[in-house]
Amino acid sequence: MPPTLTATTETFPMDGTFTISRGSRTEAQVVTVRVADGDHTGHGECVPYARYGETVESVTAQIESAGPMTTPCDAQAMPAGAARNAVDCALWDLEAKRSGEPVWHLLGLPEPQPVTTAYTLSLETPDTMRAKAAENAHRPLLKIKLGGEGDLDRLRAVRAGAPDATFIIDANEGWTPETYAALAPELLSLGVAMVEQPLPAGDDEALRGMDRPLPVCADEACHDRASLPGLVGKYDMVNIKLDKTGGLTEALALRDAAREMGFQVMIGCMVGTSLAMAPAVLVAQGAEIVDLDGPLLLAKDRDTPLVFDGSIVHPAKPALWG
Repeated sequence: MPPTLTATTETFPMDGTFTISRGSRTEAQVVTVRVADGDHTGHGECVPYARYGETVESVTAQIESAGPMTTPCDAQAMPAGAARNAVDCALWDLEAKRSGEPVWHLLGLPEPQPVTTAYTLSLETPDTMRAKAAENAHRPLLKIKLGGEGDLDRLRAVRAGAPDATFIIDANEGWTPETYAALAPELLSLGVAMVEQPLPAGDDEALRGMDRPLPVCADEACHDRASLPGLVGKYDMVNIKLDKTGGLTEALALRDAAREMGFQVMIGCMVGTSLAMAPAVLVAQGAEIVDLDGPLLLAKDRDTPLVFDGSIVHPAKPALWG
């Protein structure tokens, strides 16, 4: 008999209000998948994202209608997205528990090492963002959520609060080509290393012929390997998130393909728990930028969470995943 697969919705409170250009939230809703064969149980997590037409209900229905799944290979018949992510990662966890070998070993990967993650400051008033930056000035890499009017004032405030940190910024599709051209020189002078998705995905052709002194990373424009050809000439980096790729299997393949095509690599996340971050730590090995701070933004995490030493995140223990 194939393993039984169940999906449940869980809610985790956030540590305050998290705001981006598309709205605010005070909790993270995740879908947890459990795959059990009677002796062992594998776990995976996904975060449905409305930007991609996903809801908790639609993702749960997709998981429950997926049919029998025995190995991660079976999951690849599902379309890329959050549902396949949770199933794929749960099946990899089940494989590890059945074999007594960690997932990285099953995949023929080197043993994962701790990585340094960015820490995200959500979109707020300049004064609030300055105070939050000061609280986190010890972190080497800060990710700043922006959204248009007043962005330069916000960045100057954050720089005042965290004078030594490197910045990456995320516009969440909130800029125009003119905004990028006007802000890029100022951003470079403020120590910004990269901007994520300044223009709307699908309306980003202006990037192809534009001088890009500030490197641009594709987020909403990059999902899986099929996305890559359309990004050439427009982006310098791709943000790989397992909820977009549809799991660990495709994320690793996308990482390798992106490097072969000359892109730098960022490993990102939705706001989820340590269970969602654990498989992403394997993909994050050697990445230019790691952004796996989801658990740091929560007021409550999994019972066996990832270990964070400041901004350094350690690979998962088997009790959590893999």
